[in-house]
Amino acid sequence: MRRLIAISNRVQVDHEGETANRGGLAVALAVALRESNGIWFGWSGELTEEFTGQITFRRAEGVATATIDLEAQDIDEYYNGFANRTLWPLFHYRLDLTEIARDYAGGYARVNSRFADTVGPLIETDDLIWVHDYHLMPLGRLLRERGFDNRIGFFLHTPWPPPSLLVSLPDHRQLVESLLSYDVIGFHSYEWRQAFMDYVAAHLDARLEGDRVIFGARTSLLLICPIGLDTAEFCAAEGTPAAVEAETRLIDSAVGKDIIVGVDRLDYSKGLQERFSAYELLLTSRPDLCEKVFLLQIAPPSRGDVPSYQQIRADLNSLSGSINGEFAGIDWVPVRYVNKGYSRDQLFGIYRAARVGLITPLRDGMNLVAKEYVAAQDPADPGVLVLSCFAGAAAQLDSAVIVNPHSTEDMADGIARALAMPLSERRARHKAMLESVETQDVRWWSQRFMAALIAPDDAPEPGRVPADAAQK
Repeated sequence: MRRLIAISNRVQVDHEGETANRGGLAVALAVALRESNGIWFGWSGELTEEFTGQITFRRAEGVATATIDLEAQDIDEYYNGFANRTLWPLFHYRLDLTEIARDYAGGYARVNSRFADTVGPLIETDDLIWVHDYHLMPLGRLLRERGFDNRIGFFLHTPWPPPSLLVSLPDHRQLVESLLSYDVIGFHSYEWRQAFMDYVAAHLDARLEGDRVIFGARTSLLLICPIGLDTAEFCAAEGTPAAVEAETRLIDSAVGKDIIVGVDRLDYSKGLQERFSAYELLLTSRPDLCEKVFLLQIAPPSRGDVPSYQQIRADLNSLSGSINGEFAGIDWVPVRYVNKGYSRDQLFGIYRAARVGLITPLRDGMNLVAKEYVAAQDPADPGVLVLSCFAGAAAQLDSAVIVNPHSTEDMADGIARALAMPLSERRARHKAMLESVETQDVRWWSQRFMAALIAPDDAPEPGRVPADAAQK
């Protein structure tokens, strides 16, 4: 197998050299990196007073990592600035929160150039290069400019915005042209790929042929490749002490009440304020459910130095306090709002205990929490997933109760429907979703993308995305 060079914004390792981040991306890449004796390259997460390009090499569990440190200005302009204050809100359709600043764009260009300069000496002629996410979109073009003719792929983990929004970004054309330096561009869904194709058709002198874009002398394959859960590893949590304890404690504390659970990073794309409002409407319109259910919302904070995130936290504190103040009794609190994270094993037990999984982002590239909830359920007595139609996962998990997160009435109705759903229907819906979660897992995702990168004429084997699911 040809060696793989995986490049992402962040590669997390602890001081002993063992990989600290065992998220979906780490798991997906680990197998391919081990099999190819490859390298995972990216930012260490650490600061340096002056960027030198010094690389720190480590190896853990058969995976080699190569990391660099960045200057404070780099992190402020590239990461906190252009990536998280410009691209992230724009790509999640929040033009009102998108901050446009030349310093941010300059930092983004500078750090991408530093990545290209530093990783370049590590790349050999036959290496395959796989770049990840919106932080590094120009990297393929920069590598081409430095003379690399390797097969280079890019995967976007977020949505891709429609042309009408993307054009608000200065140099939007240059950004898209940079992406067309990649041989394969991966998207979670038909919708995101179509939005990209719409922009190409409207704004570039390029030719679209099926799922390929021909721009100048280069052809880019646009691949629908929804990321999956590491289902086997996640389900290994079943029966562990932490999972059993979390499930038991939550059920005991519920005292016979039905549990609705939401687990989301504290982010405006997750629709948490709208979710709380929908739950409040449910209690108002269905007084018979009062003291029979409660909502457990787990929302670990993120990007706390960004003002919009500070505002979300303040809003949710106010909303949860208002709901509890209006509806709570001496022995019932309708909202349990928790600002901290839990381990994988604990989350498995929490999901298992919940009658309803409430996952209602306003816009999401995929949302693996929805898949985790499905995987954690007892097939004999499963809970019900209530899922936003704007989550990428909705295309694959179409047996969930699909709701519009912008409509409090629709969400409230969806929750009520889930709570009243008979066992036979719950089992049938869960069986269909579990099959998808198990077959199109994170390894399927990695293998599908790598197959397209290695053998473009045979893409998208192995494992085709069902046409009906891809187009929803």
